[in-house]
Amino acid sequence: MAAAGCFRAARSLLLLPRAGSGIPASVSPVLQHHRRVHYALIPRGRSGRSSVSGIVATVFGATGFLGRYVVNRLGRIGSHIIIPQRSNPYDIMHLRPMGDLGQILFLEWDSRDKNSTRRAVEHSNVVINLVGKEWETKNFSFEDEFVNIPRDIAQITREAGIETLIHISHLNADMKSPSKYLRNKAAGERVVREEFPDAIILKPAEIFGRGDQFFNFYAKMHFHILGVPLIALGKKTEKQPVYVVDVAKAIISAIKDPDAKGKTYALTGPHRYLLYDLISYLYRINRRVLVPYPLPRPLYHLYARFFELTPYAPWMTRDKVDRFHTTDMKFPDLPGLEDLGIQPTPVELKAIEVLRHHRRFAWLDAELGDDTRPPKTIPV
Repeated sequence: MAAAGCFRAARSLLLLPRAGSGIPASVSPVLQHHRRVHYALIPRGRSGRSSVSGIVATVFGATGFLGRYVVNRLGRIGSHIIIPQRSNPYDIMHLRPMGDLGQILFLEWDSRDKNSTRRAVEHSNVVINLVGKEWETKNFSFEDEFVNIPRDIAQITREAGIETLIHISHLNADMKSPSKYLRNKAAGERVVREEFPDAIILKPAEIFGRGDQFFNFYAKMHFHILGVPLIALGKKTEKQPVYVVDVAKAIISAIKDPDAKGKTYALTGPHRYLLYDLISYLYRINRRVLVPYPLPRPLYHLYARFFELTPYAPWMTRDKVDRFHTTDMKFPDLPGLEDLGIQPTPVELKAIEVLRHHRRFAWLDAELGDDTRPPKTIPV
Protein backbone atom coordinates (compact mmCIF):
# COMPACT_ATOMS: atom_id res chain seq x y z
CA MET A 1 0.00 0.00 0.00
CA ALA A 2 2.82 2.37 0.85
CA ALA A 3 4.56 1.62 -2.44
CA ALA A 4 1.34 2.25 -4.36
CA GLY A 5 0.91 5.56 -2.57
CA CYS A 6 4.44 6.60 -3.46
CA PHE A 7 3.82 5.65 -7.11
CA ARG A 8 0.65 7.78 -7.28
CA ALA A 9 2.43 10.70 -5.68
CA ALA A 10 5.36 10.43 -8.07
CA ARG A 11 3.02 10.22 -11.03
CA SER A 12 1.18 13.33 -9.85
CA LEU A 13 4.45 15.19 -9.57
CA LEU A 14 5.45 14.17 -13.09
CA LEU A 15 2.24 15.61 -14.46
CA LEU A 16 2.72 18.97 -12.72
CA PRO A 17 4.63 21.84 -14.42
CA ARG A 18 8.31 21.88 -13.67
CA ALA A 19 9.77 24.83 -11.86
CA GLY A 20 11.15 27.36 -14.30
CA SER A 21 9.35 25.80 -17.23
CA GLY A 22 7.38 29.00 -17.84
CA ILE A 23 4.06 27.10 -17.94
CA PRO A 24 1.76 28.31 -15.16
CA ALA A 25 -0.80 25.79 -13.94
CA SER A 26 -3.56 28.30 -14.65
CA VAL A 27 -3.08 27.93 -18.40
CA SER A 28 -2.70 24.15 -18.44
CA PRO A 29 -6.11 22.53 -17.93
CA VAL A 30 -4.71 19.09 -18.69
CA LEU A 31 -2.22 19.48 -15.86
CA GLN A 32 -4.85 20.85 -13.52
CA HIS A 33 -7.08 17.81 -14.09
CA HIS A 34 -4.33 15.23 -14.33
CA ARG A 35 -6.26 12.71 -12.27
CA ARG A 36 -9.03 12.60 -14.86
CA VAL A 37 -6.84 12.34 -17.97
CA HIS A 38 -5.00 9.18 -18.92
CA TYR A 39 -1.35 9.79 -19.73
CA ALA A 40 -1.83 8.27 -23.19
CA LEU A 41 -4.11 11.20 -24.11
CA ILE A 42 -1.42 13.81 -23.50
CA PRO A 43 0.47 14.49 -26.77
CA ARG A 44 4.23 14.61 -26.34
CA GLY A 45 7.39 14.10 -28.31
CA ARG A 46 8.11 14.83 -31.92
CA SER A 47 6.00 13.26 -34.63
CA GLY A 48 6.83 9.65 -35.38
CA ARG A 49 6.26 6.16 -34.05
CA SER A 50 8.04 6.90 -30.76
CA SER A 51 5.96 9.99 -30.01
CA VAL A 52 2.49 10.16 -28.45
CA SER A 53 -0.20 11.69 -30.65
CA GLY A 54 -2.94 11.74 -28.03
CA ILE A 55 -5.02 9.31 -30.09
CA VAL A 56 -6.05 6.08 -28.38
CA ALA A 57 -7.86 4.13 -31.09
CA THR A 58 -9.71 0.84 -30.92
CA VAL A 59 -9.63 -0.68 -34.41
CA PHE A 60 -12.15 -3.45 -34.98
CA GLY A 61 -11.33 -5.57 -38.02
CA ALA A 62 -7.67 -4.56 -38.06
CA THR A 63 -6.53 -7.97 -39.33
CA GLY A 64 -8.15 -7.42 -42.73
CA PHE A 65 -6.81 -5.88 -45.93
CA LEU A 66 -7.64 -2.26 -45.07
CA GLY A 67 -6.85 -2.74 -41.39
CA ARG A 68 -3.11 -3.17 -41.84
CA TYR A 69 -2.88 0.16 -43.68
CA VAL A 70 -4.95 1.95 -41.03
CA VAL A 71 -2.92 0.52 -38.15
CA ASN A 72 0.31 1.49 -39.91
CA ARG A 73 -0.91 5.07 -40.40
CA LEU A 74 -1.97 5.31 -36.76
CA GLY A 75 1.30 3.83 -35.57
CA ARG A 76 3.51 6.14 -37.59
CA ILE A 77 2.05 9.22 -35.84
CA GLY A 78 2.50 7.72 -32.37
CA SER A 79 -1.00 6.54 -31.55
CA HIS A 80 -1.94 3.97 -28.93
CA ILE A 81 -3.87 1.20 -30.70
CA ILE A 82 -6.13 -1.46 -29.24
CA ILE A 83 -6.81 -4.30 -31.66
CA PRO A 84 -9.69 -6.60 -30.69
CA GLN A 85 -9.18 -9.81 -32.61
CA ARG A 86 -10.66 -13.28 -32.91
CA SER A 87 -8.12 -14.82 -35.27
CA ASN A 88 -5.08 -17.04 -35.19
CA PRO A 89 -2.04 -15.44 -33.48
CA TYR A 90 -0.09 -15.82 -36.71
CA ASP A 91 -2.61 -13.59 -38.48
CA ILE A 92 -1.65 -10.59 -36.35
CA MET A 93 2.14 -10.92 -36.38
CA HIS A 94 2.50 -8.40 -39.22
CA LEU A 95 0.75 -5.74 -37.11
CA ARG A 96 3.15 -5.90 -34.15
CA PRO A 97 6.03 -3.85 -35.64
CA MET A 98 3.71 -1.07 -36.83
CA GLY A 99 3.92 0.77 -33.51
CA ASP A 100 6.57 1.44 -30.91
CA LEU A 101 7.02 -0.90 -27.95
CA GLY A 102 3.83 -1.03 -25.88
CA GLN A 103 1.75 1.12 -28.21
CA ILE A 104 -0.21 -1.74 -29.80
CA LEU A 105 -2.35 -3.90 -27.56
CA PHE A 106 -4.06 -7.07 -28.78
CA LEU A 107 -7.25 -8.10 -27.07
CA GLU A 108 -9.27 -11.30 -27.35
CA TRP A 109 -12.72 -10.30 -28.57
CA ASP A 110 -16.07 -12.02 -28.78
CA SER A 111 -18.24 -9.96 -31.12
CA ARG A 112 -21.43 -11.40 -29.62
CA ASP A 113 -20.45 -10.46 -26.07
CA LYS A 114 -21.20 -6.79 -25.36
CA ASN A 115 -18.98 -6.84 -22.29
CA SER A 116 -16.08 -7.90 -24.50
CA THR A 117 -16.75 -4.97 -26.82
CA ARG A 118 -17.10 -2.65 -23.84
CA ARG A 119 -13.67 -3.67 -22.53
CA ALA A 120 -12.16 -2.99 -25.95
CA VAL A 121 -13.34 0.65 -26.10
CA GLU A 122 -13.37 1.75 -22.45
CA HIS A 123 -9.94 3.46 -22.58
CA SER A 124 -10.16 4.87 -26.13
CA ASN A 125 -11.11 8.23 -27.55
CA VAL A 126 -11.49 6.95 -31.12
CA VAL A 127 -13.25 3.81 -32.38
CA ILE A 128 -12.84 2.57 -35.96
CA ASN A 129 -15.03 -0.21 -37.35
CA LEU A 130 -13.50 -2.12 -40.27
CA VAL A 131 -15.27 -5.42 -39.58
CA GLY A 132 -16.29 -7.24 -42.73
CA LYS A 133 -15.87 -10.28 -44.93
CA GLU A 134 -16.50 -11.01 -48.58
CA TRP A 135 -18.41 -14.22 -47.97
CA GLU A 136 -20.78 -15.63 -45.39
CA THR A 137 -19.90 -18.49 -43.05
CA LYS A 138 -21.97 -20.82 -40.90
CA ASN A 139 -21.07 -18.68 -37.87
CA PHE A 140 -21.41 -15.17 -39.31
CA SER A 141 -23.80 -13.98 -41.97
CA PHE A 142 -23.58 -10.65 -43.77
CA GLU A 143 -26.24 -9.37 -41.41
CA ASP A 144 -24.04 -10.24 -38.44
CA GLU A 145 -20.94 -8.66 -39.97
CA PHE A 146 -22.47 -5.47 -41.36
CA VAL A 147 -25.55 -4.80 -39.22
CA ASN A 148 -25.52 -6.49 -35.81
CA ILE A 149 -21.85 -6.01 -34.94
CA PRO A 150 -21.76 -2.34 -36.09
CA ARG A 151 -24.95 -1.67 -34.12
CA ASP A 152 -23.39 -3.04 -30.93
CA ILE A 153 -20.15 -1.14 -31.50
CA ALA A 154 -21.99 2.15 -32.12
CA GLN A 155 -24.25 1.69 -29.09
CA ILE A 156 -21.40 0.82 -26.72
CA THR A 157 -19.23 3.62 -28.10
CA ARG A 158 -21.99 6.14 -27.42
CA GLU A 159 -22.59 4.78 -23.91
CA ALA A 160 -18.86 5.00 -23.16
CA GLY A 161 -18.88 8.72 -23.98
CA ILE A 162 -16.44 8.41 -26.88
CA GLU A 163 -16.79 11.31 -29.31
CA THR A 164 -15.31 9.84 -32.50
CA LEU A 165 -16.64 6.76 -34.27
CA ILE A 166 -15.61 5.96 -37.84
CA HIS A 167 -17.62 3.36 -39.74
CA ILE A 168 -16.53 1.95 -43.10
CA SER A 169 -19.36 1.20 -45.51
CA HIS A 170 -19.35 0.89 -49.33
CA LEU A 171 -19.95 3.35 -52.14
CA ASN A 172 -22.64 1.11 -53.67
CA ALA A 173 -24.44 0.28 -50.43
CA ASP A 174 -28.11 0.18 -51.40
CA MET A 175 -31.13 -1.66 -50.05
CA LYS A 176 -32.21 -2.42 -53.64
CA SER A 177 -28.88 -3.86 -54.76
CA PRO A 178 -28.78 -7.41 -56.18
CA SER A 179 -25.81 -8.02 -53.87
CA LYS A 180 -26.65 -9.17 -50.35
CA TYR A 181 -23.28 -7.75 -49.26
CA LEU A 182 -24.28 -4.25 -50.42
CA ARG A 183 -27.82 -4.48 -49.03
CA ASN A 184 -26.47 -5.25 -45.57
CA LYS A 185 -23.87 -2.50 -45.89
CA ALA A 186 -26.75 -0.06 -46.45
CA ALA A 187 -28.61 -1.42 -43.43
CA GLY A 188 -25.43 -1.08 -41.38
CA GLU A 189 -25.13 2.60 -42.29
CA ARG A 190 -28.67 3.20 -41.08
CA VAL A 191 -28.30 1.48 -37.70
CA VAL A 192 -24.95 3.15 -37.00
CA ARG A 193 -26.42 6.57 -37.73
CA GLU A 194 -29.37 5.80 -35.46
CA GLU A 195 -27.21 4.63 -32.56
CA PHE A 196 -24.45 7.24 -32.99
CA PRO A 197 -25.69 10.34 -34.89
CA ASP A 198 -22.22 11.95 -34.92
CA ALA A 199 -20.56 8.91 -36.49
CA ILE A 200 -18.28 9.51 -39.48
CA ILE A 201 -19.28 7.16 -42.30
CA LEU A 202 -16.83 6.54 -45.14
CA LYS A 203 -18.14 4.99 -48.36
CA PRO A 204 -15.15 3.83 -50.44
CA ALA A 205 -15.49 2.37 -53.93
CA GLU A 206 -13.75 -0.92 -54.70
CA ILE A 207 -10.34 -0.61 -53.05
CA PHE A 208 -7.14 -1.58 -54.85
CA GLY A 209 -3.68 -2.00 -53.39
CA ARG A 210 -1.19 -4.67 -52.44
CA GLY A 211 -3.12 -7.68 -51.18
CA ASP A 212 -6.50 -6.51 -52.48
CA GLN A 213 -9.37 -8.70 -53.66
CA PHE A 214 -10.22 -6.63 -56.74
CA PHE A 215 -7.26 -6.28 -59.08
CA ASN A 216 -5.73 -9.54 -57.85
CA PHE A 217 -9.05 -11.34 -58.36
CA TYR A 218 -9.12 -10.55 -62.08
CA ALA A 219 -5.36 -10.96 -62.49
CA LYS A 220 -5.55 -14.56 -61.16
CA MET A 221 -8.68 -15.46 -63.06
CA HIS A 222 -6.85 -16.98 -66.02
CA PHE A 223 -5.18 -19.46 -63.62
CA HIS A 224 -8.50 -20.73 -62.26
CA ILE A 225 -10.67 -20.70 -65.38
CA LEU A 226 -10.27 -20.28 -69.11
CA GLY A 227 -10.39 -16.60 -69.99
CA VAL A 228 -12.21 -13.86 -68.11
CA PRO A 229 -16.03 -14.12 -68.09
CA LEU A 230 -17.84 -10.79 -67.84
CA ILE A 231 -21.52 -9.95 -67.76
CA ALA A 232 -22.29 -8.00 -70.95
CA LEU A 233 -18.53 -8.17 -71.59
CA GLY A 234 -18.02 -5.60 -68.85
CA LYS A 235 -19.12 -2.75 -71.10
CA LYS A 236 -22.17 -1.82 -69.05
CA THR A 237 -20.38 -1.58 -65.71
CA GLU A 238 -18.51 1.55 -64.63
CA LYS A 239 -15.90 1.48 -61.88
CA GLN A 240 -14.02 4.22 -60.04
CA PRO A 241 -11.57 2.32 -57.77
CA VAL A 242 -9.81 4.07 -54.88
CA TYR A 243 -6.28 3.45 -53.63
CA VAL A 244 -6.06 1.77 -50.22
CA VAL A 245 -3.51 4.25 -48.85
CA ASP A 246 -5.87 7.11 -49.71
CA VAL A 247 -8.62 5.45 -47.68
CA ALA A 248 -6.27 4.98 -44.71
CA LYS A 249 -5.22 8.63 -44.95
CA ALA A 250 -8.89 9.63 -45.07
CA ILE A 251 -9.52 7.83 -41.78
CA ILE A 252 -6.64 9.65 -40.08
CA SER A 253 -7.77 13.00 -41.49
CA ALA A 254 -11.34 12.39 -40.32
CA ILE A 255 -10.06 11.70 -36.80
CA LYS A 256 -8.21 15.02 -36.72
CA ASP A 257 -10.96 17.09 -38.38
CA PRO A 258 -13.51 18.33 -35.80
CA ASP A 259 -15.91 19.30 -38.60
CA ALA A 260 -16.09 15.71 -39.89
CA LYS A 261 -18.40 14.47 -37.14
CA GLY A 262 -21.81 13.39 -38.40
CA LYS A 263 -20.78 13.51 -42.07
CA THR A 264 -20.77 10.84 -44.76
CA TYR A 265 -17.88 10.79 -47.25
CA ALA A 266 -17.83 9.17 -50.70
CA LEU A 267 -14.26 8.00 -51.41
CA THR A 268 -13.44 7.37 -55.06
CA GLY A 269 -10.47 7.51 -57.37
CA PRO A 270 -9.92 10.41 -59.79
CA HIS A 271 -10.87 8.44 -62.93
CA ARG A 272 -13.84 6.34 -63.98
CA TYR A 273 -13.55 3.33 -66.31
CA LEU A 274 -15.60 0.67 -67.99
CA LEU A 275 -14.93 -2.65 -66.29
CA TYR A 276 -13.78 -4.10 -69.63
CA ASP A 277 -11.24 -1.31 -70.21
CA LEU A 278 -9.95 -1.57 -66.66
CA ILE A 279 -9.37 -5.33 -66.87
CA SER A 280 -7.75 -4.95 -70.28
CA TYR A 281 -5.28 -2.50 -68.75
CA LEU A 282 -4.50 -4.92 -65.91
CA TYR A 283 -3.60 -7.63 -68.41
CA ARG A 284 -1.46 -5.25 -70.45
CA ILE A 285 0.49 -4.49 -67.29
CA ASN A 286 0.91 -8.21 -66.62
CA ARG A 287 2.09 -8.82 -70.20
CA ARG A 288 -0.58 -11.48 -70.60
CA VAL A 289 -3.23 -12.07 -73.22
CA LEU A 290 -6.76 -11.21 -72.18
CA VAL A 291 -9.44 -13.61 -73.39
CA PRO A 292 -12.77 -12.06 -72.35
CA TYR A 293 -16.14 -13.56 -73.17
CA PRO A 294 -19.69 -12.55 -72.25
CA LEU A 295 -21.49 -14.76 -69.75
CA PRO A 296 -25.12 -14.34 -68.65
CA ARG A 297 -25.65 -13.72 -64.95
CA PRO A 298 -27.46 -17.06 -64.24
CA LEU A 299 -24.61 -19.05 -65.80
CA TYR A 300 -22.04 -16.93 -63.98
CA HIS A 301 -23.85 -17.67 -60.70
CA LEU A 302 -23.84 -21.37 -61.50
CA TYR A 303 -20.12 -21.16 -62.21
CA ALA A 304 -19.46 -19.32 -58.93
CA ARG A 305 -21.53 -21.84 -57.01
CA PHE A 306 -18.86 -24.51 -57.55
CA PHE A 307 -16.26 -22.31 -55.82
CA GLU A 308 -18.61 -21.75 -52.88
CA LEU A 309 -18.60 -25.50 -52.15
CA THR A 310 -14.96 -25.43 -51.07
CA PRO A 311 -14.41 -25.87 -47.30
CA TYR A 312 -11.83 -23.07 -47.44
CA ALA A 313 -12.14 -19.39 -48.32
CA PRO A 314 -14.03 -19.30 -51.63
CA TRP A 315 -12.17 -17.55 -54.43
CA MET A 316 -15.42 -16.58 -56.13
CA THR A 317 -19.01 -16.28 -54.88
CA ARG A 318 -22.31 -15.39 -56.51
CA ASP A 319 -22.52 -12.28 -54.40
CA LYS A 320 -19.04 -11.22 -55.48
CA VAL A 321 -20.09 -11.53 -59.12
CA ASP A 322 -23.05 -9.22 -58.48
CA ARG A 323 -20.96 -6.72 -56.53
CA PHE A 324 -18.18 -6.45 -59.09
CA HIS A 325 -20.72 -5.97 -61.90
CA THR A 326 -22.50 -3.12 -60.10
CA THR A 327 -21.83 0.32 -61.54
CA ASP A 328 -20.32 2.68 -59.00
CA MET A 329 -22.84 5.21 -57.77
CA LYS A 330 -22.25 8.96 -57.95
CA PHE A 331 -22.73 11.23 -54.94
CA PRO A 332 -22.01 14.80 -56.08
CA ASP A 333 -23.48 16.23 -52.87
CA LEU A 334 -21.26 14.22 -50.52
CA PRO A 335 -17.74 15.35 -49.54
CA GLY A 336 -14.85 13.23 -50.78
CA LEU A 337 -11.11 12.76 -50.45
CA GLU A 338 -10.36 16.34 -51.48
CA ASP A 339 -12.46 17.64 -48.59
CA LEU A 340 -10.17 15.71 -46.24
CA GLY A 341 -7.08 17.21 -47.83
CA ILE A 342 -6.13 14.13 -49.86
CA GLN A 343 -5.33 14.06 -53.56
CA PRO A 344 -6.77 10.83 -55.06
CA THR A 345 -4.21 8.46 -56.55
CA PRO A 346 -4.92 7.27 -60.12
CA VAL A 347 -4.88 3.60 -61.04
CA GLU A 348 -2.18 4.21 -63.65
CA LEU A 349 0.28 5.26 -60.95
CA LYS A 350 -0.04 2.30 -58.56
CA ALA A 351 -1.40 -0.67 -60.53
CA ILE A 352 2.09 -1.96 -61.34
CA GLU A 353 2.84 -2.29 -57.60
CA VAL A 354 -0.22 -4.48 -57.14
CA LEU A 355 0.22 -6.65 -60.21
CA ARG A 356 3.96 -7.08 -60.69
CA HIS A 357 4.05 -10.47 -58.97
CA HIS A 358 1.55 -11.80 -61.54
CA ARG A 359 4.02 -11.32 -64.41
CA ARG A 360 6.11 -14.03 -65.97
CA PHE A 361 9.72 -14.09 -64.82
CA ALA A 362 11.01 -12.49 -68.03
CA TRP A 363 8.93 -9.35 -67.41
CA LEU A 364 9.11 -9.29 -63.62
CA ASP A 365 11.38 -6.24 -63.31
CA ALA A 366 10.38 -4.52 -66.53
CA GLU A 367 8.93 -1.03 -66.29
CA LEU A 368 5.78 0.07 -68.05
CA GLY A 369 6.57 0.75 -71.69
CA ASP A 370 4.96 2.88 -74.31
CA ASP A 371 2.98 -0.14 -75.48
CA THR A 372 1.18 -0.28 -72.11
CA ARG A 373 -1.35 2.34 -72.97
CA PRO A 374 -3.52 3.63 -70.12
CA PRO A 375 -7.19 2.63 -69.97
CA LYS A 376 -9.88 4.79 -71.49
CA THR A 377 -11.65 6.99 -69.00
CA ILE A 378 -15.24 8.14 -69.02
CA PRO A 379 -16.65 11.36 -67.54
CA VAL A 380 -16.98 11.29 -63.76
